Amino acid sequence: MSTADRPAPFEGDDRQYSPTRLPGWLQEVNGSDRIQPRQLTRAQLAGLSPRGLLVDNDGREVWHANLGPIDTPQLLALHADLREIVESNRQDGSKTKPAALVDAHPGLGKSTAVRAYGCDLFKRQVNLRGDTTAAGARRVPVIYIALSGNTQIRGLNAAICRFYGLPVKGDADTLAERAVDAVLSLKTVAMIIDDIHFLAGNKSNSIRMANQLKYLSNVFPVTLIYVGVGVQERGILHEGFSPRESPLAQFGRRTTALTLLPFQVDDDEGRLQWHQLLKTVEQKLVLAEKYPGMLAEDLSDYLFARSTGHFASLMALINRGCLRAIRSGHERLDTELMNQVKNDAAAEEARRELQAAITAGLLTTRPTRQAGRRRSA
Repeated sequence: MSTADRPAPFEGDDRQYSPTRLPGWLQEVNGSDRIQPRQLTRAQLAGLSPRGLLVDNDGREVWHANLGPIDTPQLLALHADLREIVESNRQDGSKTKPAALVDAHPGLGKSTAVRAYGCDLFKRQVNLRGDTTAAGARRVPVIYIALSGNTQIRGLNAAICRFYGLPVKGDADTLAERAVDAVLSLKTVAMIIDDIHFLAGNKSNSIRMANQLKYLSNVFPVTLIYVGVGVQERGILHEGFSPRESPLAQFGRRTTALTLLPFQVDDDEGRLQWHQLLKTVEQKLVLAEKYPGMLAEDLSDYLFARSTGHFASLMALINRGCLRAIRSGHERLDTELMNQVKNDAAAEEARRELQAAITAGLLTTRPTRQAGRRRSA
């Protein structure tokens, strides 16, 4: 095949970046919304050329992999709490700003939810105050960093410097000074620190963690938004067991604990929320044989059992199901296809008990008609 006869390269809509670096964070904040691929029938798919079908499938696959964030009641409530905490923190630099801790179990989408709030706050600050500071520097109202295991104070400061693209050579104090200069010159007002649990361990480590976070709040004139798993269980917000453990007491007084709950179907309010989530997701799927009620009616109980009500587990399951439906030509989601899809280990382990309860009629995700009438009224 000559060069002239070769098809033009097709990059697709994959967006590879790291939000823990400023260029990647700016891409997440300012990136254009993906456009939902066209909905084709089986006949229309069959009429595409082989390359046209590959391109269409590729677009659908990357679309399904990036659904969300979705404005669930849990996400909206979390965003409202974060707005109240962050946007009331207008204290002068001589005063310590209260922090927020989003502490929840894995697989609930807390990092995605907090980053979505950070993107929104970033854009609102830029819209209000301009994209450059009075000194002509780029305005960076919000930054995002994620920690790794055994992070110490120097590692925290290095992660902040690395986000801004600053050198990471020097001791902890040198890095802190460098990072503070960036915070002040770029007008940063909030700092999201993800995976904060990597600083927590046993009881003695909780005190060390409290000291590190107290240090951050004293040094950086911003609102700190921590995101982690099981942080409160490690005692980080407790007042300690003796006067010598005062760092725990101080940190607890300065930090508001928030959480993100899984979906539950113990009552009609929870069932309606689950039903609405599945309807919203269903509308976003691009499969040739999708039909109304495919998720929200026919797979409602099944998807709850497989995901245990955890948003991240649900979206991973649906994404993989859509990929299999497209590549196999099945073009819809049903129990037969979904049974072939693997999900995360935690969801699969908890699945049997939920499925048994549903099968026995002890649990359902379907709202009652009476609840629907009350809602309409």
